[in-house]
Amino acid sequence: MFWASYLLAVLAIILAWPVPILLSRAQWPARSPFTAMLLWQAIALAGGLSLIGAMLVYGLEPVGDNLIAGLRSLAGMVLFNAPTTALGFWHIFALSAAALLTAHLVFTLLLTYYKIQRQRRRHRELLALLASPSGQDAGTLVISHDSPVAYCLPGGARSVTVLSDGLMAALEPAELRAVLIHENAHLSQRHHLLLWAFAAWRQALPWLPTTRLAQESVNSLIEMLADDVALRTESKATLIKAIAIVASGSAGAAGAADLRPPNPALALSGLEAASGGSGSDAVRTTASRVSRLLTPQPQLPAAVRSAVMAGCVLLLALPTALLVVPGLLG
Repeated sequence: MFWASYLLAVLAIILAWPVPILLSRAQWPARSPFTAMLLWQAIALAGGLSLIGAMLVYGLEPVGDNLIAGLRSLAGMVLFNAPTTALGFWHIFALSAAALLTAHLVFTLLLTYYKIQRQRRRHRELLALLASPSGQDAGTLVISHDSPVAYCLPGGARSVTVLSDGLMAALEPAELRAVLIHENAHLSQRHHLLLWAFAAWRQALPWLPTTRLAQESVNSLIEMLADDVALRTESKATLIKAIAIVASGSAGAAGAADLRPPNPALALSGLEAASGGSGSDAVRTTASRVSRLLTPQPQLPAAVRSAVMAGCVLLLALPTALLVVPGLLG
């Protein structure tokens, strides 16, 4: 397993630095946001697996020719007092680091989930007091505020879309339909789960710049995916106007701060410019969406999309093979 540990380490470095940077600067994701979303998920999963796997494989190298055999030997040492003389200081250090990193990632994921659920619960309590049914749909609530506000609050059967009366007054019926379709697409496609995962990744490794790039890219891609759903029934002109109206009111929505979700994974802003990130991030996301609609590019060819998906599978298969195949590169 000696060479496998080094290959996993190299793969982890590549997936943690140059690959996300190049992908965040690429232009093609706007042409096929679903394919790009799959690639971001593959990069995150394969990167984490490679990072933890490199330390595990190196630490277990003296006691097994693959991860499973090594873990069995380690279990014998821990549970049955088998001799530990085969493990040197650096092997024990690597195993400890792998265990700590794994625990940190899992704990951060669960803690992020807990915070999101708590915030959503408090948000629902506020909506119960300050919002009223729209009269159009049982899953749509209206808050009293002059600025255009639109977002959705995930919660399974209790999911709701929240609009301001200022938004409803500013939009034509077709534009309002585009907003609602966009928000419903966020809910039906479970975008909040993606935001949760990437928000947890960023919180777990805030010192890694690519976690920020990944979260920003995912935020932008889910908006494009929801836009594509709205375009199935509404025109581009209608959607662009709706985006512009909501974005123009986002700066003045401070008065509704008590009702605006502070966490991008708590609620999904749809056509609103502020998607839970910083103001500059929101402006970039809105600009990229409008530019994509104004100057549409053809979808990536099917062969290219298939190649990217095959690359996703390969990204996940390579570290898995290095970890579990007996004696591979040992």
